[in-house]
Amino acid sequence: MAQQKPDPKITRLPPIESRLPERSARRARMRRRHWGLLAGLFVMVGLPVLVVAGYLTQVARPQYASETGFVIRQEEAGSASQMLGGLSQMLGQSVSGNSDLLFEFLQSQEIVQLVQGEIDLVAHYSAGWPDDPLFSIPPDVLIEDLAAFWKRMVRLTYDRATGVITLQVRARDPQTARAITAAMVQHSENVINDLNATARRDSMANAQADLDEAVAQLRAAREAMLAFQARTMILDPIADIKGRMGVLDNLQQQLAQAFVDFDLLTQTAAETDPRVRQLDRRILAIEERIAQERTSFSAQNVTVDNTDYPTLLAEYEGLRADMDFAAETYRAALAAHGLARTRAARQQLYLATFLRPTLPQQALYPQTGLLIALTGFFAFMLWAVLALVYYSLRDRG
Repeated sequence: MAQQKPDPKITRLPPIESRLPERSARRARMRRRHWGLLAGLFVMVGLPVLVVAGYLTQVARPQYASETGFVIRQEEAGSASQMLGGLSQMLGQSVSGNSDLLFEFLQSQEIVQLVQGEIDLVAHYSAGWPDDPLFSIPPDVLIEDLAAFWKRMVRLTYDRATGVITLQVRARDPQTARAITAAMVQHSENVINDLNATARRDSMANAQADLDEAVAQLRAAREAMLAFQARTMILDPIADIKGRMGVLDNLQQQLAQAFVDFDLLTQTAAETDPRVRQLDRRILAIEERIAQERTSFSAQNVTVDNTDYPTLLAEYEGLRADMDFAAETYRAALAAHGLARTRAARQQLYLATFLRPTLPQQALYPQTGLLIALTGFFAFMLWAVLALVYYSLRDRG
């Protein structure tokens, strides 16, 4: 196969490498802005970290943390209370609501004043003043400032689902930390006892008021019934009507027997027989008496005040219904009063301390490593943001 010859008309171009201009890479060197960034890194990150580390390791005094945990419990109701139609639920208390009250009390200024009366918190927490201003208070601190510092030294957690309250108290020495924790537990028990006393007092007062009202209502209903009986001279209109119905039934039986005797006599005797006329008069007399007895049920003079039986029965049934309702109300109020008395005799709410105040052996606060790390992290983030802002403005300019 013959080799193809190159076309002399096609101009050959030089290689690409020979057409590119020669450019040498310059050596990187530190500029003024780079030194400024490093200086900013040292000032904004390194210096705060050194200051915080020096303060926490050389100036800040150690703090010991004592912990405790408790929950409010309610005494379970017995079977006798369940038989009273749920009266124990009406007289009971809300455990969750009392837990909320106790949680708020432990964060209030009152608990600070109570503990201050037993343990000199100002003298204890001002021992490092003014060398340690971040974790101590001045000796002439006001109660408001002491309460604010107290919230830094006391950590509270509250689980609303279970009602468990955990408490952590920090102090300069282990004994004081446990003493403050024990004092807070004792004052919490006092609050629960006060709630019990208030609940017992209110429960007894309400039950007694309901019982007095029920007694007055029952007395009024019975007095109204006695007044009715004295006015009508009838103890029981229903029994009186039953007696009249008995008389009417007896008359009807006599009338039926008289008709039978009259029929038998007329079959064997003449109409002029004196016995026939006597039976006829007897029948007429019985029929008149039956008519009079039936008329007396609607007559206006069945009592001394000319009252008919329908009006008499309506008034009697109303008074009887009032008296039965008053009696039922009295029995329920009496049962509630007895239950309130029984519940008042024992404590319904109590503070169950499942974790006794601990005696710490190691100073866990202040958390030096964590605070230094957080200081470095946030300082570095601030420096990085400022560096990005600087380069963004520099590129746009």
